[in-house]
Amino acid sequence: MARASAGTGDRPRGGGDPRRQAVKLLTLVTAGQKMLSEALPEVTKDLSPGDAARTGRLATETLRQIGRTDKLLGPFLRQRPPEPILNLLRLGIVELAQGGAAHGVVHAAVQLAKEDAETARLSGLVNAVLRKIAVQPPDFASMTPPQLPKPLRKRLVAAWGKETVAAMEAVFASAPPLDLTPRDGNAAALAEATGGAALPTGSVRIIGPVQVSTLPGYGTGGFWVQDAAAALPARVLAARPGETVLDLCAAPGGKTMQLAAAGADVTALDISGPRMQRVAENLARTGLSARCVTADALHFEGGPYDAILLDAPCSATGTLRRHPDLPRVRPEIDLAPLTALQTALADRAAALLRPGGRLVICTCSLLPEEGEAQAEALPGRHPDLRPDPAAIAALDLAPEWSPAPGQLRLRPDFWAERGGMDGFHIAAFRKAGA
Repeated sequence: MARASAGTGDRPRGGGDPRRQAVKLLTLVTAGQKMLSEALPEVTKDLSPGDAARTGRLATETLRQIGRTDKLLGPFLRQRPPEPILNLLRLGIVELAQGGAAHGVVHAAVQLAKEDAETARLSGLVNAVLRKIAVQPPDFASMTPPQLPKPLRKRLVAAWGKETVAAMEAVFASAPPLDLTPRDGNAAALAEATGGAALPTGSVRIIGPVQVSTLPGYGTGGFWVQDAAAALPARVLAARPGETVLDLCAAPGGKTMQLAAAGADVTALDISGPRMQRVAENLARTGLSARCVTADALHFEGGPYDAILLDAPCSATGTLRRHPDLPRVRPEIDLAPLTALQTALADRAAALLRPGGRLVICTCSLLPEEGEAQAEALPGRHPDLRPDPAAIAALDLAPEWSPAPGQLRLRPDFWAERGGMDGFHIAAFRKAGA
């Protein structure tokens, strides 16, 4: 809202109320078509680290529950209110569902509505609607999980069927756990130190809210945050000490650190300078080293390399459980430019690989056009590349995760009882020759 105010009555006037900033964030996403990652730094720049984190959590959870909040709001709204008011109501319902005291939630929402001349006239509506809903606080767990926007849902149903997509949506409706990758590979020790659970894939999972920087080992670089699915491509590549390894499209650096921790001679490349700076910072914190290069991978000259990991740009549909803003901002996806870029990058990676070398290509996508179709087409363009089933078999994962030789298909509904995982497609190849 435009004018500064105490909002909740217990904060000084200014931009420091996480609720106020969360409504701004939500409106930038739902009306301004901005990703949270783009809007968050600007909206929270004047907040303390704790308030900034709370702002992000409130906005993220509200986006995750929009289907449920809007269903609850339906009987009380004759017409759609202005977007800031609608998001204020959505946020209030989420806070009520989280156990917030009805009086405090309603009072804060009404005060925020009154701050702006354009929304002040609707403060009575905010008060009336939230008071009625607060009579019986919402129980999201008893409600049907929100469905994805129709254009995206239609694509996913065509690929996986209604039952599987519904199972994915159930996972998307809950806040995901925190996954860590241990620098030394000792998941059991990291799990014991952090109170997490060691996963069969070598990651450590922590359930519930936690401040990462306070976990044992953070300051010494003993781990980094990385979804369990995102950690698997580097494990499939299985870099060895002394090997020359190229990490294409490396940012933000989780896979780079895995490769460096294995003792490989790593070159990390990304087209974005700021993102490569983040890779360098992550390497510095963990005490690992890699050659950081900012360049266009399509025109990069180097190698030949013993092993290459390509995490190709994609629709990011596999990350919806962590990015509920994505389907709101990009409900329709133009795959043509993405798949063309993926094809070109795969061809470039093949050219940079030495004879006998290993190539792993992955995308955090749930769309077969960006995964299975790309993996099946690559050997046709490069007859010296063959699928490498042994690289997948070495991980000893569930057989249903590998529907084709040399490929892994990871879905959010896998490990649903543990909190799910990001969606990924991973394909392993080996180049002919000595």
